[in-house]
Amino acid sequence: MIDVGKRFFELPMEERDKYMSSDMRSPVRYGTSLNQNKDSVFCWRDFLKLMCHPMSDVLPHWPSSPVDLRKSVTTYAKQTKHLFLMLMEAILESLGIVGTTENKTEKDEILKDFEDGSQLMVVNCYPACPEPNLTLGMPPHSDYGCLTLLLQDEVEGLQIQFQDKWVTVQPIANSFVVNVGDHLEIFSNGKYQSVLHRVSVNSLKSRISVASLHALPYDSMVRPSPKLINEANPRRYMDTDFYSFLDYISSCEPKRKNFLDSRKLG
Repeated sequence: MIDVGKRFFELPMEERDKYMSSDMRSPVRYGTSLNQNKDSVFCWRDFLKLMCHPMSDVLPHWPSSPVDLRKSVTTYAKQTKHLFLMLMEAILESLGIVGTTENKTEKDEILKDFEDGSQLMVVNCYPACPEPNLTLGMPPHSDYGCLTLLLQDEVEGLQIQFQDKWVTVQPIANSFVVNVGDHLEIFSNGKYQSVLHRVSVNSLKSRISVASLHALPYDSMVRPSPKLINEANPRRYMDTDFYSFLDYISSCEPKRKNFLDSRKLG
């Protein structure tokens, strides 16, 4: 995936421009920022965003160059979806929502919602920047979905906020960084916290990363699990859905965790 992503960004600009769009609902988007209509400062990156579900509907819209892109992304999307479901099963057990052996039917029903959920593949290219201290590859933000599985090349750049400090996540070959998203924070009623992160750039090397973002179906309502709400642990978030997120970031510049903050009660 890293290799095919790199080759896409090496295509002539006129080839890449075919997929440029400001429509956040488009099945394929090439661009340079989080919100091309509202961002006050453009990010120092190029991106290719590919919706991956349902595969049969979106695949014909994907770029046909490089010639192996569609096959590579299809295989990678299936593999990351399988890993996502394994992780979500473990998370549901850790929350006590389902047991490890009992209530198999209930577990299967919950996992079916995630299996039918949305998947967005984001291939990022952060070119070498002549003045890296004056910009960012991406500003501080949290991801909207449940989990993001991030694959990186050998160039560092990802930073997470920990104890009010920015910590660089060192790349480890052939591994994933797993980020908790806003929807999982809402679903877990705050037991899992979405990760505030940003991307720095450097003056010597370009960087490629591939983020696979997983969430419930676009038309599903995301709410705290009833099993995690009681008198001692009151409901902390209002219901939300993916389209509320799109409407929110289409109307303002995304900053830090401002969408999640808008969903909090009290």
